[in-house]
Amino acid sequence: MPGMTTLAAASPSAAPSADADGRLAAAVRTWVWTLVLLVVAMVAVGGATRLTGSGLSITEWKPVTGALPPLSHEAWLAEFEKYRQIDQYRLLNAGMSLAEFQFIYWWEWGHRQLGRLLGVVFFIPLIFFWLKGAVTTRLAGGLLFIGALGGLQATVGWIMVASGLEPGMTAVAPIKLTAHLTIASVILALLAWVATGLSTRERAPVSPALARGAKILVALVFLQIALGGLVAGSRAGFTFNTWPLMDGGFSPPLATLFAVDPLIENFVDNVALVQLNHRLVAYALLAFAIWHAVQAWRAGPATSAAKRAVALAGLTSAQAVLGIVTLLLVVPLWAGLAHQVLAMILLIMAVAHLRAARDARAG
Repeated sequence: MPGMTTLAAASPSAAPSADADGRLAAAVRTWVWTLVLLVVAMVAVGGATRLTGSGLSITEWKPVTGALPPLSHEAWLAEFEKYRQIDQYRLLNAGMSLAEFQFIYWWEWGHRQLGRLLGVVFFIPLIFFWLKGAVTTRLAGGLLFIGALGGLQATVGWIMVASGLEPGMTAVAPIKLTAHLTIASVILALLAWVATGLSTRERAPVSPALARGAKILVALVFLQIALGGLVAGSRAGFTFNTWPLMDGGFSPPLATLFAVDPLIENFVDNVALVQLNHRLVAYALLAFAIWHAVQAWRAGPATSAAKRAVALAGLTSAQAVLGIVTLLLVVPLWAGLAHQVLAMILLIMAVAHLRAARDARAG
């Protein structure tokens, strides 16, 4: 039949085209998930930079020429001399050797270099996939917005570092560190949202209550990460290193919690209130994650949504235990880093859970 002849003639050329489109789609998914992993790596190295006291070792922001580290002994001495002019050196690290300076310098340089790598891995494949038609204009617009947030993140990062270079400062301002961490978390969440949307979508029905619960879970994770930034910036984790009690009770007295004037500064700089807030939201997040898992399991234990909710409850429980261990051990490097990285993994899973639930309802 003529129609069958036409179809047969078209099939050989159509099949390779479909295969090529499939390979491109898979490549786009792999690329976006790679970006997710790179952002997690950025947060991890940033955490190590903070915990090793390395964040102020590079006192200038040179987006292009700063990619090269000192290449001679004289260049190292020049960088060291710049660091010796700031109060962190004078008040905390006076007498530091060149080798000790090089140790903290490499952490900060590595953090900035990883940011440059992330920019390259983001923009070059984006242009390639866009030209190939593997990325729609709408998706490209969303990705460009994420890229713009990356540029903002770099700027906020320098503003954060500059706050620690001010006279009398030996570390960066807690609120600026929190802003830096929060923007990184937003970037990570948006990338995880895109990556999950590019993957196979679940079409099993999801109740409105379960979808709302997934939204609340993401919001609580974001809030807890921001409060964790304040704990890190104010070094609140190095105080009140007991659990479940603080200063012999569930909470320190009000005179301790609100000792700073003006009142609002207690929520940023008062280590007692900052740590208490982080604890309270941790309890709320853990309780809600468990409740959400129970509700999802009751609605349908064999569904993907229920399995994801249970996994999230388990991960939240592990994060809570790790947070307690980190506090009791007075924030050793390994525990502080693990706690920060696990928070990012929890955020990725919560966002993926929300995206899958939303797509299921839309389907």
